[in-house]
Amino acid sequence: MIRATQDHAPWHTLDTAELYARLVSSPAGLDSPQAADRLSRYGANELEAVRPISPWSVLFRQFKNVLIVILLLAALLSAFLGHALEAAAISVIVLFAALLGFAQEYRAERSLESLRRMAAPEARIVRDGAEVTVAARELVPGDLLLLRAGDRVAADVRLTQAYGLQLEEATLTGESLPVDKSAALLADAQAPLSERRNMAYAGTVVSYGRGAGVVVATGMETEFGGIARMISGIEGGRTPLQENLDRVGSLLARCALVGVAVIVAGGLLRGEPFVGMLLFGIALGVAAVPEALPAVVTISLALGVQRMVKRHALMRRLAAVETLGSTTVICSDKTGTLTKDEMTVRRCYCAGAWYEVSGAGYAPEGEFSREGRVVAPPPLLLELLRVGLLACDARVIPGESAGSWTAQGDPTEAALVVAAAKAGLEREELAARYPRLDEIPFSSERKCMTTLHREESGLVACAKGAPEVILSACTAQLADSGEPPLDDAARSRIAEAARGMAEGALRVLAVARKQGTDRAGAESGMTFLGLVGMIDPPRPEARDAIGTCREAGIRPVMITGDHPVTAVAVARELGLLEHGRVVTGAELEAMDDATLEREVESIGVYARVSPAHKLRVVAALQKRGEVVAMTGDGVNDAPALKKADIGVAMGITGTAVSKEAAAMILTDDNFASIVAAVEEGRAIFDNIKKYLMYLLSSNIGEIGLMAGAMLMGLPLPLSAVQILYVNLATDGLPALALAVDPAEPDLMRRPPRDASRGIFNRSVVTLILAGGAWSTLVNLALFAWARASGCSDAEAMTMTFVSLVLIQFFKAYNFRSDRDSVFRRPFANRWLNLAVSWEICLLLAVVYLPVLHRPFGTFSLTPLDWGVIILASGSVVPVLELTKWLLRRRDSAFI
Repeated sequence: MIRATQDHAPWHTLDTAELYARLVSSPAGLDSPQAADRLSRYGANELEAVRPISPWSVLFRQFKNVLIVILLLAALLSAFLGHALEAAAISVIVLFAALLGFAQEYRAERSLESLRRMAAPEARIVRDGAEVTVAARELVPGDLLLLRAGDRVAADVRLTQAYGLQLEEATLTGESLPVDKSAALLADAQAPLSERRNMAYAGTVVSYGRGAGVVVATGMETEFGGIARMISGIEGGRTPLQENLDRVGSLLARCALVGVAVIVAGGLLRGEPFVGMLLFGIALGVAAVPEALPAVVTISLALGVQRMVKRHALMRRLAAVETLGSTTVICSDKTGTLTKDEMTVRRCYCAGAWYEVSGAGYAPEGEFSREGRVVAPPPLLLELLRVGLLACDARVIPGESAGSWTAQGDPTEAALVVAAAKAGLEREELAARYPRLDEIPFSSERKCMTTLHREESGLVACAKGAPEVILSACTAQLADSGEPPLDDAARSRIAEAARGMAEGALRVLAVARKQGTDRAGAESGMTFLGLVGMIDPPRPEARDAIGTCREAGIRPVMITGDHPVTAVAVARELGLLEHGRVVTGAELEAMDDATLEREVESIGVYARVSPAHKLRVVAALQKRGEVVAMTGDGVNDAPALKKADIGVAMGITGTAVSKEAAAMILTDDNFASIVAAVEEGRAIFDNIKKYLMYLLSSNIGEIGLMAGAMLMGLPLPLSAVQILYVNLATDGLPALALAVDPAEPDLMRRPPRDASRGIFNRSVVTLILAGGAWSTLVNLALFAWARASGCSDAEAMTMTFVSLVLIQFFKAYNFRSDRDSVFRRPFANRWLNLAVSWEICLLLAVVYLPVLHRPFGTFSLTPLDWGVIILASGSVVPVLELTKWLLRRRDSAFI
């Protein structure tokens, strides 16, 4: 590929003659033999998948999970025991989890396909000296590409002609406004993409004017191609939840294997029959494996996703929901994410007076104020807005959703249209009263636009443009006293006002008119009407959302391709620069990775950055141990979205590429929706933790009971069937009910969970051991007491069996929180209430229906038996309450 390298100057620094010489081309384009030769040498102008993804390999990866393997073995063991229903249930759970993971992971690898779809299907070029239309994939370096408004640029181009040419580059550079283009060479070889005004890049769109340029890069050599390589080269990291569950699965497998082996060996040493002990060991092993864990995780995530949809967040990967709960840094794009991506007039300067304009975006809702007081727009301000509106081509129309508005045309003109509407001026009414007869269009060289309209006194010229251009065309100014001459002092005041607005990150337009004129004299001797300052404003709810993030211990960071002045203004308004500094892409380029890693924690805003810069920032934060969420909407955001622990794309303004690369999509493009997603992520992790506390404490109690009986020389207190029933009764519906437990009230006032520490912190382990140990002691004591008091083995085993089930139900309520008392909202989880009630009904049937006595080895209990059982099993409540109290006291001592 012919390209700029270290040995050659970059394309934007070449003049036209050097450009044609380097590419062996000319203003007449290439001839057909040249084009065919280059197409065979350089390949088609399309993006290619660097590493094709095999569906089979993705599917196979789903079964490499340790817990999945254990569950498959558990299903085989259950089938061997003759428990076909349990074996089928486990198999269905495993299959469902594997297929769901496959569907999510395979779809996540389609980012490159979205990039291909963004390529222009056709392009207009000059070939063999004539203008022709060819398939975009047939473009080659050296072709002369023609550009007109509405075209999607099909390759990277060095412009040779530009007539009022403006390009929408937000998807590539993050620039929120159309960029003026020029054919003039640039001297700065290190200029970032956003400042290479003589270049047009593949995938961007021509919004205004026309131009032509020589193709300098095609296919994977374009800037889009570079992004495609970055996306394909990024390995998607595993979520903290996946890492934790793998560790839990491995731990449970080892513990269960050792525990079961000890118990079976002990039984054999005592003379128990080999086959009986083998079956008993298999049953105990099945009981020790958390076969409901994938179901609990899947249900927790699925229900969380449903709740998130109602709060405008759509998850593409279920496991990523939990990652939000441990997020410590949110790297947010500015345009369309923290801001509305809708230019809005903020200030007007008219006849020496300043007016503030409220409202944000294209909704025609807002008020005018002066010196802090709301005022009706005075006549001079109305004249400024009227003339500005007449000189606009843009329209603002209602959007598809209620309360939304959409701009058709230039964003700055749309802002003028909306400001006029806030003052009660309607475009259609003015167009009818003052019909446009002619216009002098805007160009990047002239930096102004003038329209001519008919009014009662004749023709009137309405102009808007850069303040210095409009001022130079004016000889008078609008004032309360009429239209006095525009002297040097007045010009200085106006220039200073424009400078102040620009320093405040406002895009400034000046407005002027001339009555009784014609086209030839329209842009001289005009009357200056005022200045209008506009900006892409922060979303009204974004500041509150950022405050909530900080309260939750999450640090928000802005990463944008916009100018530093604009970025700083928006960041300050949102409260993003309270403790951080601003770094530009050029400064970032000068830092090596070690320096960036040291300083990344002190930077609050990154401006004028490239896709590679965003990727470096995310990587540096991750090396510091941060769990990073990255939001964005453009193609330029896609690599960082994929690299981040969780990528968040915009659903409305986001490109297909960014959506495919992200794990979550905001359906309302609202930064505040991320806060809701974080809350759901934290709640989901909490519920999985509750289930694991409940599960492991129950398993410890079961294995401890069997091991203790062996050590005490007692017969086995439970049969194999009773063990399996306990497993189904306690690890089934009650466990699933914990997956939908309501979130704790202080969830968003806690700091982010340390993802590296996993689920099992000191409090969790203490509660698990306390519950498991007490269950072991109580049930061993109950079994020994029942036998010593003259009960038959069947009655003693039934009492122990029922006590073991009930004590685990009591623990289910206790483990709804590892911090708060069980008596705080004890029955808030109605699904747990229903699950326990149903299981108690089944337990009564197993105990009292004679037909079930033989298969389950049970005995009809007396009221006295029930009194003892309830007293014994209920004793776990004060034990766990005391443990929580001691843990709270310990934690408060460290605060």
